Amino acid sequence: MLDSLVCQTLLPKKVIIVNDNSSDKTEIISQAFSKKYRWIKTITIRSSAIHIPGSKVINAFYKGLDSLDDEYDIICKFDADIILPPNYLENIAALFNSNSKIGVAGGLAYIEKDGEWIYETISSKNHVRGPFKAYKKKCFEAIGGLKKSIGWDNIDTLLAQYYGWVIATDKSLMVKHLKPTGNTYHKNSKYLRGEALYKMRMGMSLTFLSALKSAFNKRKTSIFINTVFGYLKAKKQNMTPLVTIDQGHFIRNLRWKGIKKSLSSRFSFLN
Repeated sequence: MLDSLVCQTLLPKKVIIVNDNSSDKTEIISQAFSKKYRWIKTITIRSSAIHIPGSKVINAFYKGLDSLDDEYDIICKFDADIILPPNYLENIAALFNSNSKIGVAGGLAYIEKDGEWIYETISSKNHVRGPFKAYKKKCFEAIGGLKKSIGWDNIDTLLAQYYGWVIATDKSLMVKHLKPTGNTYHKNSKYLRGEALYKMRMGMSLTFLSALKSAFNKRKTSIFINTVFGYLKAKKQNMTPLVTIDQGHFIRNLRWKGIKKSLSSRFSFLN
């Protein structure tokens, strides 16, 4: 990740490496980069060693954010298990400059299979994935930053659209994702997707369809069962939603419009 970052055609002004409870050579490697490049800084924190999606990664993100000043135009969140193409930041900057309403931008994730890099089919190519997101400052502030919860990387783009921002992907940017999504998640995280959908006020019908789609893409029935169970569990516990009633209404309408558009294009193709 760091090798790909220092070789960018457009270098970042500042990079904060958050070393969160690593047990490998992360600290040694990051300190070496910090010594060589003055614009790279390393901070070390100690949190749980269990990789549960949601609050852990966002807590680490905020530790990095707290060490920055307020003088930035675009802020990026990058995971350690990705490799960026050399023109990633240059193209992302160009994307933001092409339209003042773009609030969130990124490339597409690819995973290695049988010696080839193939698209990681767990989301639409119009969705910016969590491991390599870039936010315009005004958009980041409008959505209230990132939620310290599972589902943060869907809530951010949904709220961005609620506040009138556009989400954009540069489909020419192939980001290599070395650890496919979910591979290192703890067993206790299996119900968290359903919990996230409840916190987004998605409703039972949309949760059912989302669970069905994910199960089909991963070819795992357990994903459907666990997602629905997680939603019902969150509902029973009356968990506090992460969005307002009005935002929830907007999110549901947006999702239904997307489903109708997808079905319409498929039927048109068949005809």
